[in-house]
Amino acid sequence: MSALEPRDADADADVVSQKSAAVASVVAGGGSVLDRRHRALSIGIVSVVLLIAFEATAVGTAMPVAARELDGVPLYAFAFSAYFTTSLFGMVLSGQWSDRSGPLGPLTVGMSCFAAGLLLSGTAGAMWLFILGRGVQGLGGGLVIVALYVVIGRAYEEHLRPAIMAAFAASWVVPSVVGPLASGTITEHLGWRWVFVGIPALVVFPLALALPAIRRTASGSADPEAPVVPWDRRRIRLALGISSGAALLQYAGQELRWLSLLPAAVGAALLVPAVRGLLPRGTYRAARGLPSVVLLRGIAAGSFIAAESFVPLMLVTQRGLSPTLAGLSLAVGGLTWALGSWVQSRPGTEPYRERLVVVGMVLVAASIAAAPSVLVEGVPVGVVAVAWAFGCFGMGMVIASTSVLLLKLSAPEEAGANSAALQISDGLSNVLLLAAGGAAFAALGGGAVGHAVADAAASAGTGAGSHPAAFAAVFLPMAGVAVIGGWVATRLGGTGTEAGTSTEAGAGTGRGMGVEARQEA
Repeated sequence: MSALEPRDADADADVVSQKSAAVASVVAGGGSVLDRRHRALSIGIVSVVLLIAFEATAVGTAMPVAARELDGVPLYAFAFSAYFTTSLFGMVLSGQWSDRSGPLGPLTVGMSCFAAGLLLSGTAGAMWLFILGRGVQGLGGGLVIVALYVVIGRAYEEHLRPAIMAAFAASWVVPSVVGPLASGTITEHLGWRWVFVGIPALVVFPLALALPAIRRTASGSADPEAPVVPWDRRRIRLALGISSGAALLQYAGQELRWLSLLPAAVGAALLVPAVRGLLPRGTYRAARGLPSVVLLRGIAAGSFIAAESFVPLMLVTQRGLSPTLAGLSLAVGGLTWALGSWVQSRPGTEPYRERLVVVGMVLVAASIAAAPSVLVEGVPVGVVAVAWAFGCFGMGMVIASTSVLLLKLSAPEEAGANSAALQISDGLSNVLLLAAGGAAFAALGGGAVGHAVADAAASAGTGAGSHPAAFAAVFLPMAGVAVIGGWVATRLGGTGTEAGTSTEAGAGTGRGMGVEARQEA
């Protein structure tokens, strides 16, 4: 039904009745993510995020031991990139699937793939099987994360969405502290395989709790009266292109040889048209509204994660900390990230959301720029922990706010495709900025990570290893990227007309984002 299509009186009455009921619920104080209507759903989907968080923090700790036992250290990086590349495809697939028939299907299949991938990796007898398992797991992760956004857009009123996003952030606090310690203990006493094969058993509880609630509140098409939208095969091809292109660019960034130019060129040829087709039109020029929201998500996530990846290595090789202490220096960030997400969820902050995002990006840029100060011997190593605490506080405000703004600017039938665009921007910027940072690190004498850590251990805590300039070449450019993000954050708002226009997404054709329907209306 278009916006200008006449409706009968009964339909008008139904709409008025529904709106009146919703307003009455809010006025009566019934609007809560833990009220009787939302409780099972909230606990279920937060449990899903909690499970993913434990997996992310635990598996990373066990990965080096797994690669060594499987004689796959030369392929170590692909255990991470396999997850990423398949998750990009899963995000696009989940967006279309959710818009066509609701998020129930992609969420169920995604969690099943997630568990199957963990089992495959945990029972692998060779590194290539281990990497295949990571790819299956990544496909499931991509399906799940987009489906969860669609669930939030359909099942929660707009004023409740900041609170559920804050709950998502809070669910990472305990895993970020407990996950590595638990994984390390299990790996040491039982073996790395138990880290992988033990997590799938935990999938049952969140699915049993969440799926019935999703079936009641968010299943089916966003508009049951509208005809079923056919699969957009062009977007599926673009999704394959973006996954393949990202993998090739990451490989080229790790192999600093002239021959690496060939996979880099092929990767770029695949990636550029795919990105143009899958992200909202105007993203690269930071058009106001949805394009800037999607662009900012990528800038914030990519710059921060790329810098954070080098913090433990810098502390180990330059200041002689043990790997455990280096990792714990970032642990407090989980608490401040959740705090930042909680701040943006307060009802009184809603009129100032764009300002909060600007402040958040300033904190992110400042924290990244301050981290390499520990390369100077006289600077206390605790500076990194303090700086990262403030940076994580800023990220908590930025990441949650971009999710809230995306759902606010998306029509119900566009929530899946737009959520996929947000996650693609997030994931793609991670791999591209990590590849760029890794290339700069290696070019300036950073060397292989394994050799750097070994050199630091051999130096008995004196901090010998990679050249300090190699770390500066990572952190300072990422701080500059975050500063650009602060400017993009000033362009998130706009009039209703601008917001509607900005959702005319990608590909130059508008397919998959609902632009054609908007133009016809």
